[in-house]
Amino acid sequence: MKKEQEIKRRKTKQINLGGVPIGSGAPVVVQSMANTDTSDVKSTVAQIHRLTKAGCEIIRVAIPDATAARAIPEIKKKIKIPLIADVHFNHRLAMAAIKNGADGIRINPGNISASEIKEIIKAAKEREVVIRLGINSGSLQKDVARKYEGATAEALVESALKNISIIEDEGFEAVKLSLKSSDVPTMIEAYRKIAACTDYPLHLGVTEAGTLVDAAVKSALGIGTLLYEGIGDTIRVSVTGNPVWEIPIAYGILKSLKVRMVGPEIVSCPTCGRCEINLMQLTAKVQKALAGEKNYLKIALMGCVVNGPGEAAEADIGIAGGRGSGMLFKKGKAIKRVKEKDFVPVLLAEINTMFERKKED
Repeated sequence: MKKEQEIKRRKTKQINLGGVPIGSGAPVVVQSMANTDTSDVKSTVAQIHRLTKAGCEIIRVAIPDATAARAIPEIKKKIKIPLIADVHFNHRLAMAAIKNGADGIRINPGNISASEIKEIIKAAKEREVVIRLGINSGSLQKDVARKYEGATAEALVESALKNISIIEDEGFEAVKLSLKSSDVPTMIEAYRKIAACTDYPLHLGVTEAGTLVDAAVKSALGIGTLLYEGIGDTIRVSVTGNPVWEIPIAYGILKSLKVRMVGPEIVSCPTCGRCEINLMQLTAKVQKALAGEKNYLKIALMGCVVNGPGEAAEADIGIAGGRGSGMLFKKGKAIKRVKEKDFVPVLLAEINTMFERKKED
């Protein structure tokens, strides 16, 4: 596996989305999308707060009508992360969202015309708003889809390039691109091709990835492959259901590739007949307690004496369990024996102490 410093990120233009730098060496940003009715400000804000606590750094909301667009100022007052308005079909809604304070606009050229995109660009220029040009295999421009007989990687790229040309002709550069497909190989190839011919920041994602397990697998393969090649500046793991589930998967992909070491990394064995502690319960409790923590720490939770001591010794902190008890390790050194009933409180107390020391440093 490549070491962290050996994964060279693709050089891009840098844009600023509501105070968050994107591209040109800035950290890869994790984003999500609320699935509430945007006009229901209370529910939308509550969900955005849950997402923010989990580690979401940019949020997108649907703007299907004027009522949703009018809700943007009130939502913005109550959240702490940049807000992107997701607009389809009606360019006037995009312009209303810009006027009402959205930090970014996501538009799909498959359902908004070139002349309408130009109007959106004019409004975005005046307010210094970022535009995401979202090319999607499910709603590709009809002429491009006919030319390639479907939503191929080449078709997605041609659509992106045609619309980039429109944007550039208007003298606008605060742009990021996405070329999403629900087919992982198509998605990977489309991003590779667009990365080779433009220097705009890229937002990575596998669209309509499905429920939790399918979404995790498809996203790890699609997003992970591209990140390993240095491609990608923001990411979203699309999960059918609670969007909060997306965040740990996204950070898990980043940490696995050592692209961005954010939040605790838990190493735990798959369990077998040699496991003599309740490892599933231990892991679940530690994960829940550390949800949303941004500090990186490698934590090993091991259930037997085969690989347990070695894995725990290689982590920042860990427990190698045995029959009713386990050994606590810190930085490769065995510290003390702990009873199984005390695993969680002892481990969390040690972890919190380590986090506090990091803050002091």
